[in-house]
Amino acid sequence: MAKPRAKLATLGVHAGSSLPASTTPPLIPPLLNSTSFRFSNRRAVQEYNRARGPSQSLYGRYENPTVEACEQKLSLLEGAEGCLLFGSGMAAISTTALALLTSRDAARPLLCSTAIYGGTYRLFRDHLLPLGLPIVFLDPVALVEGEWPVRPALVYAESPTNPTTRVLDVEKLARRAREVGALSVVDATFATPVLQRPLAFGVDLVLHSATKYLGGHGDLLAGALLGRRELLDRVEPLRKLFGGVLAPALAATLARSLMTLELRVLRQSATALDLAQRLSLDSRVKAVHYPGLPEHPDHTLALRQLRAFGAVVTFELPGGEADAERFYDGVCLFARAVSLGSVESLVSLPIDSSHVGFSEAELARAGVSRGMVRLSVGVEDVEDLWDDLDKALPG
Repeated sequence: MAKPRAKLATLGVHAGSSLPASTTPPLIPPLLNSTSFRFSNRRAVQEYNRARGPSQSLYGRYENPTVEACEQKLSLLEGAEGCLLFGSGMAAISTTALALLTSRDAARPLLCSTAIYGGTYRLFRDHLLPLGLPIVFLDPVALVEGEWPVRPALVYAESPTNPTTRVLDVEKLARRAREVGALSVVDATFATPVLQRPLAFGVDLVLHSATKYLGGHGDLLAGALLGRRELLDRVEPLRKLFGGVLAPALAATLARSLMTLELRVLRQSATALDLAQRLSLDSRVKAVHYPGLPEHPDHTLALRQLRAFGAVVTFELPGGEADAERFYDGVCLFARAVSLGSVESLVSLPIDSSHVGFSEAELARAGVSRGMVRLSVGVEDVEDLWDDLDKALPG
């Protein structure tokens, strides 16, 4: 007997709900926006809950095949056992810090560089400290070379740093952390896996604001945590609870952007080096902070640790904040916008963006001056970019 035909309302919901069988796999992995996934029977659900069954998805807040495909791609680029993608860089940082600090000896503090992104500093100062999680801030040079005043559970740093472009010896930092039984976490957003892979130097976990170079086109927010699977397994339950997983559509966009990551970063870095060299020779500029310049304090380390020197150029103007404002308002091709790492060149003043609201003492500890300008160099022609800078420089 023929199976009864379902009614119109039922067909509208259920017809065509499975992917058609195909002998020709798609060139690009499909975008799966589904928030829930089918199970064949209760036993399959129980096996999923015991983590004994085959790889399977349950719920979009936990995992999604499109997200996992992007995580696998980024893991290979970084040389990591695994990756967790988040809805933003700050979601990755906050979830990681809370998961690792509360799962270890609570009496042992987080030891953190003062030269970090302002949002990260505010998270640690204004939100983790009030929760009773001890945090000690150290100058980045002291963090690597000096005597530690505490025995930390976690050591956190950026390299290169935002916005001062200091390069830390991440191999030495990782070794010192291991010697005291601490985990090392490095935010490598400025370098990307193209220029630096901290895991290869012994660092335990690497963070990226994937909004920046990994996304590269100013059209997505994302964060990434990479490292050993056993460490990621400590963080993943909190990602599930907080709901911070990256949306599938954005994961597909991020995976697309990663296809051109090396091309973009190397082009941007070459242009940035050219502009940094010109700025360093210009009498209208007080100082240039770029690790590709021989006068940069970390130039020798950068030659050893980085494949190229990155696409962020920071410089200071002799007239302080007034000169910085005139320059900022005078550019035409450089977009006056926050963030970095996009294909278009951007300009920002750290005191108005990454480090807004910092006290003078906090700015000094972070190495940020009021006359400081940060350039995020894109993929435009170098002569067009230099013409814009040359016309905007005061004096």
